[in-house]
Amino acid sequence: MRCGYYRTRVLDADGKQVSLYAPTREELYQKELKTRRQIEEIIFKRKHPTVAEYCEKWLLMQSAKVSPATLRSYTINMNKYIVEPLGSMYLSDVTADDIRLALIPLTTKSAGLYSTVNMLLKCVFYSAERSQLLDYNPCEGISAKGGKQAKKKDALTDEQTKLLLDTVKELPPYTFIMIALYSGLRREEILGLQWDCVFLDTPAPYISVRRAWRTEHNRPVISTTLKTKAARRDVPIPKCLVDRLREVKEESISEYVIADSEGQPLSASQFQRVWKYVTVRTAKPRNYYKYVNGQSIKYTVTPTLGGHQKNNPKLVYAIDFDVTPHQLRHTYITNLLYAGVDPKTVQYLAGHENSKTTMDIYAQVKYNKPEELCSVVNGAFQRQSSK
Repeated sequence: MRCGYYRTRVLDADGKQVSLYAPTREELYQKELKTRRQIEEIIFKRKHPTVAEYCEKWLLMQSAKVSPATLRSYTINMNKYIVEPLGSMYLSDVTADDIRLALIPLTTKSAGLYSTVNMLLKCVFYSAERSQLLDYNPCEGISAKGGKQAKKKDALTDEQTKLLLDTVKELPPYTFIMIALYSGLRREEILGLQWDCVFLDTPAPYISVRRAWRTEHNRPVISTTLKTKAARRDVPIPKCLVDRLREVKEESISEYVIADSEGQPLSASQFQRVWKYVTVRTAKPRNYYKYVNGQSIKYTVTPTLGGHQKNNPKLVYAIDFDVTPHQLRHTYITNLLYAGVDPKTVQYLAGHENSKTTMDIYAQVKYNKPEELCSVVNGAFQRQSSK
């Protein structure tokens, strides 16, 4: 007892001594009981976190490793597909069946989303296992395959490429499309490209990939953080692209190759408007809604190929195929393989970190032609059939 107060000491959750004071022994005893209960609760939560608590901790640990956009995507998917069905459970109580049940709603979603959520689940539980919070890992044996496979996007044919370029030649997306088709850069690499990385006057003109474009709250962010280490590369460019870039550079007021009217990199919504110059010229069905007697009625209109838009007679529906920015890059890679460029060189030019990505495209290009494989197969079995 000191200065009219009684004192005792307890060890807190971190193992440090904490002094407690009270004017009477009874109050000190009650205070000690309450403090010990709080400490036990903290220790229990540390050893037995809920799925929601550990997911929050895991995301915090990732914040130093991934870009803000990636972290935002992780957070959205984790909250919706992991925390929502499993969040209230203690991490150590989750079983493999609980994981499988949580994945059921994702079977109707895209294969890409299924794979992402599957990856997040495994990362969270493997991390918890390494931290000795689990006796066993319920994600072991959970298949990474699931979800609906996306419709395969084929490379554009030479005829489709020519039609696309002719259609948009005097329009805003023309330079973007040229760069994608003839250098294979990703969308974020093209939109982050600056003139100091475009070398047009060297014996072998090339583009040096050193920056990438991302957006935060629709605003562009240009950084030197690329998708992978392999994305940092120097890509030789053909004469047609060299000539186009010379024209653009002469009139440019910006340090960016693709820029808005003020010379700034495009925002996400600005790029969407630029790409719309392509989509509005396709002859694919369009949906629109009208209110009739207070009800929203859906109508579908299919433009006639070669026809003109009613409100803009200058706009012609000239494109009879779907096209996406990534499809342009896929076309570049496919054309290299068709030309006989070896897969390892293609892997470098495309900035693929994993050779599997390149080889999958290579197999699709090389082995998807029965007429060319016929002689190979006949040769392989000729000896057997002659016996």
